[in-house]
Amino acid sequence: MKKRIITGLLVLGLSAPAFALTLNEARTQGRVGETLSGYIAPLRQDADTQALVKEINAARSESYQKLADSHHLPVDEVAKMAGQKLVTRAQPGEYVKGINGKWMKK
Repeated sequence: MKKRIITGLLVLGLSAPAFALTLNEARTQGRVGETLSGYIAPLRQDADTQALVKEINAARSESYQKLADSHHLPVDEVAKMAGQKLVTRAQPGEYVKGINGKWMKK
């Protein structure tokens, strides 16, 4: 019996990352949206969405910093350029935050 419980816990523990929310899923489910700042923002406040936003924005920040350093530009300028492209490239049904600060569905 104890062996079954341990095996079950191991299976659950190993399969947990398979259930992790992806950026594309979050976009299509209306959980996150693109902003002109170059970072995603949550539209829902659940733990999975918050964790994804933190992870994606940290990766973007690192990427923007590398680009800024290599092109001798301020990092916020690189982020804003990326933000404009990401908002423009958002797919129909996805959310973007306009220059007025309001969310709109493309």
